[in-house]
Amino acid sequence: MAKPKKSRNSAPDPLVAARLPWQPSAPPLATALLISFAALLLRALVSVGPYSGQGAAPKFGDYEAQRHWMELTLHLPSSDWYRNTSDNDLAHWGLDYPPLSAYQSRLHAHLINASLPDAVALRSSRGFESQESKLLMRWTVLSSDLILFFPAALWFVWAYMKDGVGGSGERREGWTWLLAMVLLNPCLVLIDHGHFQYNCISLGLTLGAIAGILSRNELVAAALFSLAINHKQMSMYFAPAFFGHLLGKCLKRKYPIVEIMKLGFVVLGTFALVWWPYLHSYEAAMQVISRLAPFERGIYEDYVANFWCTTSVLIKWKRLYAIKPLKLMSLSATILAFLPSFIQQVKSPSNLGFLYSLLNSSFSFYLFSYQVHEKSILLPLLPASLLALHEPHLHGWFTYYALFSMYPLICRDQLLLQYISVLGLFVLIYYSPGGNYGKGMKISSGTMAVLSLPLLCSILLHTVYLQIEPPKRYPFLFDALIMFICFSQFIILTLYTNYKQWMLDFHPRPVGSKKDL
Repeated sequence: MAKPKKSRNSAPDPLVAARLPWQPSAPPLATALLISFAALLLRALVSVGPYSGQGAAPKFGDYEAQRHWMELTLHLPSSDWYRNTSDNDLAHWGLDYPPLSAYQSRLHAHLINASLPDAVALRSSRGFESQESKLLMRWTVLSSDLILFFPAALWFVWAYMKDGVGGSGERREGWTWLLAMVLLNPCLVLIDHGHFQYNCISLGLTLGAIAGILSRNELVAAALFSLAINHKQMSMYFAPAFFGHLLGKCLKRKYPIVEIMKLGFVVLGTFALVWWPYLHSYEAAMQVISRLAPFERGIYEDYVANFWCTTSVLIKWKRLYAIKPLKLMSLSATILAFLPSFIQQVKSPSNLGFLYSLLNSSFSFYLFSYQVHEKSILLPLLPASLLALHEPHLHGWFTYYALFSMYPLICRDQLLLQYISVLGLFVLIYYSPGGNYGKGMKISSGTMAVLSLPLLCSILLHTVYLQIEPPKRYPFLFDALIMFICFSQFIILTLYTNYKQWMLDFHPRPVGSKKDL
């Protein structure tokens, strides 16, 4: 007997009808605006809380550093921004980011000076704190995020889905979940809008450069990434991936030398434009460069989940070696770590391989480079979020441990409520019915049992860190345990992603890859 045809007017499936806000029941533009508004609201709510160094004289924290740079760039000539003078005491949060970051501080200083000049007054404003100044400072981060990171995220998602980067297995409606994963990144929200920094600017420029690569606008991508490096030197974490991918593309074109020269001119021109005030003399340029590489601080400073800090429990690197050999060892280890990923992209450039290469390159710098801070985990976390549709398990796992690696910092900033809230929201969206967490690699029960052990330890350490005093002989015992657990997971993840990148050469290219070149 033939089955009766389903009526067009029959009642909808309740599972289909019960859509969440990030599921595309509305027009794409309305859905994107809704997700963006939710991301902006989350940032605003987190910014109500404390910030780095609030009320902690005399050094205060990153909030005071950013405010102090506004004060300096507003009142002093550019020639004195990086020099120790009577008005610029480098011992008190001396400017140690590239010129574009200084220009950003100057712009924000003008905006704050227009309504609250006491907050950026030369010399007399050191440690200035008030509700009005906090509101203005928070607004500068929110507006920077909205102007740079949000449009870059929208451009990336459009380019990603248009070109089918992850392959035909990804549902077209998955773009909403991907956009939510990028914009609602809990680590970035906590650091920029809680702790207080402007990572959204350098990461937004990098994300725009990545979108430029995917949409085959290489010259625009080269300019944007050059600006990212000139805002925060840590953006160099991504340089091997960009260089390897673009070099691989150029070598496969008809006139490779011409293509390389075009990119070179864009990069050199962008750098020259940003560094123009310091190009009049070798001494002026070197004064800036010396501030960007603080080798005297040692190979590590705080407890960070990378190789040097984790292994220092057994090998006292700072005692055994001077700065010069440590610099050489760090450089060698970093190059060896990103070299396989770099070679793969020169050999076989592809958009999906480029995203893997960004993750592997930035992971290499985080794990092995000199003077890494816990907040540097934001850099490998960016490409991990961009791979969320293709590698949902990796993205969820990595986000949790990246957030956990910053737990001591968050506790010092008194942002525990914000930490719990953004983690809870991330879990809610990650496991939503419209999400993509069910796709990806199949994990055996034995592997899951092994992976569950550090997870259980991390959950326990959340409480232990707050409730139990460590032994007086080992005052940073719990910090070290957090560092060790996160480092072990980061090593597993980077081995996995390097393997996945190289396996791209042994599988058919994803849909849209014929357009890559």
